[in-house]
Amino acid sequence: MLLEINDIHVHYGKIAALKGISVEVDEGEIVTLIGANGAGKTTTLKTVSGLRPLSSGSIRFAGADISKMPGHKRVLAGIGQSPEGRGVFPGMTVEENLLMGAYARRGDFSQELAEVYELFPRLAERKSQAGGTMSGGEQQMLAIGRALMAKPKVLLLDEPSMGLAPKLVQQIFSIIVEINRRGTTVLLVEQNASQALQIAHRAYVLETGRVVKSAPAADLLDDPQVRAAYLGGGADAQVGTDTPAGGPAADASPSVAREVSEEAPLVAAPETVEEDDTPSSS
Repeated sequence: MLLEINDIHVHYGKIAALKGISVEVDEGEIVTLIGANGAGKTTTLKTVSGLRPLSSGSIRFAGADISKMPGHKRVLAGIGQSPEGRGVFPGMTVEENLLMGAYARRGDFSQELAEVYELFPRLAERKSQAGGTMSGGEQQMLAIGRALMAKPKVLLLDEPSMGLAPKLVQQIFSIIVEINRRGTTVLLVEQNASQALQIAHRAYVLETGRVVKSAPAADLLDDPQVRAAYLGGGADAQVGTDTPAGGPAADASPSVAREVSEEAPLVAAPETVEEDDTPSSS
């Protein structure tokens, strides 16, 4: 097993954010975590990447216990993250932003840059443009590309579709599949549960800091409780045994903040993307 999260507990002060989460991610998989806001999805990723300390439990990566390993060493070990909100450096160019993803590595990064530009042609076109002047969709591509510059064995993706127009969401998920096809394992946090379950191999449902269901993603797509709680199939079902489902259909859908233009597609995918030239406000 490439990544093993074993009964982890995490606190923000006296507040328990994670209450015994256990997740396994095998090499070559796409595994997704779904759940309502506040379920603990982002905290789980931050804990794996070393941004949040464990109260108890353990995390093993490639057979080694990394529970107390500093975050920068986890990057070197093979864990990369594209954070929620993108985290682009606004005053740096696209290429400088990408190179920041390789800050912990040494040597020549030209091959990694070429691979990122192949995946995201729009970034190649705008490599000298300041990151803060790019649209939301372009910034999302930049955040994923920056994470790939670390040559991760597992890529942690936190809400990659947030705030993007539907056509662009489709391409974001297509490129995640392509990244996985090229050999990178993916742990995906996504409120667009339907899209996430369609591309994932396995999935975990989180509620209030606990895993309440885990199964092959295709099975959860057909699960009546999951459909009711997260896929717009109804309003009365509960996924867990003691917590009301908090993931209404609106939570499972991407924001429709239109980002359209008639320019070249952002990624190497068959469908043409429409996006505007308006800088993102995030």
